Amino acid sequence: MSRFVEKRTVDMEIIGDWVEPNTRVLDLGCGKGVLLDYLVQSKKVSAVGVDLDFGRITACVRRGLAAYQGDMTAFMRAFPEKHFDRVICSRTVQELADPTTVILEALRVGRALTVGFVNHGFWKNRINTLLQGRKIRNQVYTTEWFESRPANPVTIADFEHFCEVKGIRIARRVHLSGNWHDPCPALPNLLAGYALYDLAR
Repeated sequence: MSRFVEKRTVDMEIIGDWVEPNTRVLDLGCGKGVLLDYLVQSKKVSAVGVDLDFGRITACVRRGLAAYQGDMTAFMRAFPEKHFDRVICSRTVQELADPTTVILEALRVGRALTVGFVNHGFWKNRINTLLQGRKIRNQVYTTEWFESRPANPVTIADFEHFCEVKGIRIARRVHLSGNWHDPCPALPNLLAGYALYDLAR
């Protein structure tokens, strides 16, 4: 198992701990359905995913998952308030063209929202940018700038400021060290590599 897969496994386990069994879950930017499949198998949830990429949606369908190919905001607007018990936005928020609209809509259709993201303020990222003066390239940021999708790299400080400004309640938070495995005991905006938030209105 690669270090990256191990990191993703820890991420999924934490998210899984926050998901109640036999509930309704929506995964925004579901990718190939790895997280959704894990939740269906471990928590017996009724799940649906949404993603723009047709190939990823096809991969979800092959897993036997319900998935919709299209715009996630338009998809959510078809549902009444609190239709889902939990909405998940895992490793997606930094790629959103309009994160405010997506997050607020997710909090409308969901009783709770899980957001997970790579902390762009992690100290190694800062040093890399300072010394090289170029877009970061590593296991997490794998592409050149000219190969990348539109992105808004986010830090823990950025995200918590956003929650404060928008009146979003942070029910729980987990900050993981640079290995994405051990808890980060202090200075998370500098020392945490990954962050997970459980949000509500």
